[in-house]
Amino acid sequence: MTSRRSSAAPVKAPLTDLENEVMRVVWDAGPCSVEAVYDVVSRNRDLKETTVRTLLRRLEQKGYLRHEVDGRAYLYRATEPSRSLAARAVRQIIDRLCQGSVEELVSGMVEAKALSKDELSRLEEFARARRKGSK
Repeated sequence: MTSRRSSAAPVKAPLTDLENEVMRVVWDAGPCSVEAVYDVVSRNRDLKETTVRTLLRRLEQKGYLRHEVDGRAYLYRATEPSRSLAARAVRQIIDRLCQGSVEELVSGMVEAKALSKDELSRLEEFARARRKGSK
């Protein structure tokens, strides 16, 4: 079994579905103005630009975004890549539900058939490559 450990990564308030959608725009496009985020998010949702502005400000307060001033506009950028955020969220799940054991999480996913054969094969290849690279 793997060793059980606790992560020291800071815990951020979880993202709502709408906040996640806004974050996806920023992750995909890079530094974005309020207008650029609004243009994308408003394609699927009936929102006002002021709502998007408020969401961006709240995401900054939660620590997901930071801004820089460009003339009169704020350009928002993510404080970390989506992959890092996902990894930290999974680490929190492991710590809370699997007593800190990654092996317990992965074996549970395999037993529950949450991973396809292709995903499992890619994970095996990734682990083998990592193991070879660390020697």
